[in-house]
Amino acid sequence: MRVLVVEDHRTLSALIASGLRREAMAVDTAFDGRAALEQLAATRYDVVVLDRDLPGIHGDEVCRRMVADGADTRVLMLTAAAAVRDRVEGLGLGADDYLPKPFDFAELVARIRALARRCAPAAPPILDNGDLSLDPGRRVALRAGRRLDLSPKEFAVLQHLLAADGRVVSAEELLERVWDEAADPFTSTVKTTIGRLRLKLGQPPAIHTVREGGYRIGEP
Repeated sequence: MRVLVVEDHRTLSALIASGLRREAMAVDTAFDGRAALEQLAATRYDVVVLDRDLPGIHGDEVCRRMVADGADTRVLMLTAAAAVRDRVEGLGLGADDYLPKPFDFAELVARIRALARRCAPAAPPILDNGDLSLDPGRRVALRAGRRLDLSPKEFAVLQHLLAADGRVVSAEELLERVWDEAADPFTSTVKTTIGRLRLKLGQPPAIHTVREGGYRIGEP
């Protein structure tokens, strides 16, 4: 899942981004409305966490332009105002959900995941293939009943491959959907992560390399 956090308070933005990355999300950040629109034009996001009171281009205008452009990205609007009228205004602009500050981080994560499910094809609550299973909600992955000790990136890669349901997933797709703007597209980070994941999955091999194609779980 790829998320854009648009928040002008840099300390809060860094805390949100760091926390979401620990939840196996790929997170980019923007600190004003203009930068947010530029990133939205260049990258497809599942969810935008959008502070309403942004400098330059206001968060309301960012939301309006996203709706006008027909973007299928879901918008979770943040604001310091907790009045019902403010929440209604935010939703009326086209936001999909609304969270007043201060908020509980666990609730933020739950709302982002709920919104991401709404913009993606319906997926089963448990992803599986053979003796391999993954529960995105509980953040648990098992092989033959053995719990796997995976890093957030390894978990996210495994989740994306299982969700592909046998489709070949390119390294470029993994880099776009699992990593974020901090990733160097010319490094071997995807290959390295796949290698570590294969070691943790054990034998027999679960992830297959398709020459000049990418990676797939399960035989064709």
